[in-house]
Amino acid sequence: MAHTDHQTMRRVLRREIAGTIGLLTDEHDFRAMRRYRTFTFDDHATYLKQVEDLLRTRASQGSHTTVALFDPQEYAEFCEETGLNPDIPSSRTRFTAELANTGPTLPYEGQPLTDLVPALVDEAVRQATWEYATTLLARLGACGSCGEDIGRAAFARASDLLLRILDTALPGEHHLVCSVTGTPETLVSVLHSDENTEGAVQLDEAEALEFTTVLALGIATQSPGGLVMRTSTPGTTDRIYGWRLRGDGLEPLTAGEVFDAYCTDIDSGDLISPESGVDYCVPPDLGPEGQTSRHSH
Repeated sequence: MAHTDHQTMRRVLRREIAGTIGLLTDEHDFRAMRRYRTFTFDDHATYLKQVEDLLRTRASQGSHTTVALFDPQEYAEFCEETGLNPDIPSSRTRFTAELANTGPTLPYEGQPLTDLVPALVDEAVRQATWEYATTLLARLGACGSCGEDIGRAAFARASDLLLRILDTALPGEHHLVCSVTGTPETLVSVLHSDENTEGAVQLDEAEALEFTTVLALGIATQSPGGLVMRTSTPGTTDRIYGWRLRGDGLEPLTAGEVFDAYCTDIDSGDLISPESGVDYCVPPDLGPEGQTSRHSH
């Protein structure tokens, strides 16, 4: 009887343990891990199926699992820095535990791996973009004329512009894309928001932070860039409009410029048929908040 009670308690405790699984999302990373003798999988498709089965089993038992993006190169560097042997399972476990705190992760909520993998990769790109933009902003230092921290001032300005854009938008689902070139790499950030008829806006905080940081980098470095917004409201046509970065402000694009941007193939330059049910239009007036200020860092 006592033995049975102990088994029952252990099963209950297992449900209380949160787990993290480091996932090799592509064939290239999978092949890189096969150089380790203790990594016994020899087929990526089989590996993914086994991971998905494990995730489903844990979920059926009431256990919460977080999925992290496992990068073999980062793993090798981690083992070298910590003095761990990379060819033992406990080292992979240590690295995965580190990923749970610092790396891109997503909770497993019963979704198929075909949906989870691209979402996890997108999360990794989002995090890398934010870290890169943040690093560049921090390196800019203080303004030579007024002494103000350029990165901090640009972030505050970008935050004000984003709030103004959302304040002037019609209610609905908003999809914003900000791109900044010449930093030296082109950075692209995406932000989704929902606004109800009462004007309450719902944002993902991590998305908003990354979006604002990329916009701030464009402002601080005076780089070419732009911002496009698409608003979808049930029963009406989608509205698409945008701005180009100009100084520390935004300059409205004409309806024709927005149309050309959406109806031109980026790679070939060929024209693309416009979407049906879409209105390419001029953005609302952002007021003095959206204009370039006299002092530019």
